[in-house]
Amino acid sequence: MGSKNKLKRFKENESFANVIQPTREALLSDNFLQKGAWESYFGNPNPVVLELGCGKGEYTVGLARKTPNTNYIGIDIKGARFWRGAKTALEEGLKNVAFVRVQIELLDYVFAKGEVSEIWITFPDPQYKFKRTHHRLTNPTFLRRYQQVLKPQGVVHLKTDSAFLHGYTLGILDGWNITPQMAHHDIYQYVHAPQDVVGIQTFYEQQYREQGIPITYLKFLFPTDVPAE
Repeated sequence: MGSKNKLKRFKENESFANVIQPTREALLSDNFLQKGAWESYFGNPNPVVLELGCGKGEYTVGLARKTPNTNYIGIDIKGARFWRGAKTALEEGLKNVAFVRVQIELLDYVFAKGEVSEIWITFPDPQYKFKRTHHRLTNPTFLRRYQQVLKPQGVVHLKTDSAFLHGYTLGILDGWNITPQMAHHDIYQYVHAPQDVVGIQTFYEQQYREQGIPITYLKFLFPTDVPAE
């Protein structure tokens, strides 16, 4: 994407009512007014569901279309990417969609404890190199951060083309004695696959499938005896 296009999208994001771009300083000083007040932002007490690393926001918007009585928030640091999802949501009049430009490691500065019902992690970078382990979105540090903002029994979904990341995450969960509610190495071959998993496909997901790459899926929740620290 050219720099002019990026600048244009950054500028448009500033005018979008469904885009929030808090400063790092405001978050770290705990001055982000939306934290603990997302019910007021959406104007309803409906469940809040996050998509982490949402990219173009295809999954966030797709879920919002299917379930209007749930509020969906796409999280990504790259505003020029989620511009597309934010614009589509506005064009379609989807009132249950928002996007927040923030680093995922600051998630617990954006949401209060127990404010989130579900988290979707869709096709994240698997960060294959060992020195990049701390960037994997399902490493123990990130998982405990998700546990902080999730309600008790809140669900995490991982959908990825990376068998490596799928297996890595299963290993982390096994070490914590967490049995996934669902784990499948090729979810499109599973006849009972949930519609919110197979009924929405991102642009890159369609490409992976055309190349014959299996799409893996993992669903789990944190039992109350898994320590947050």
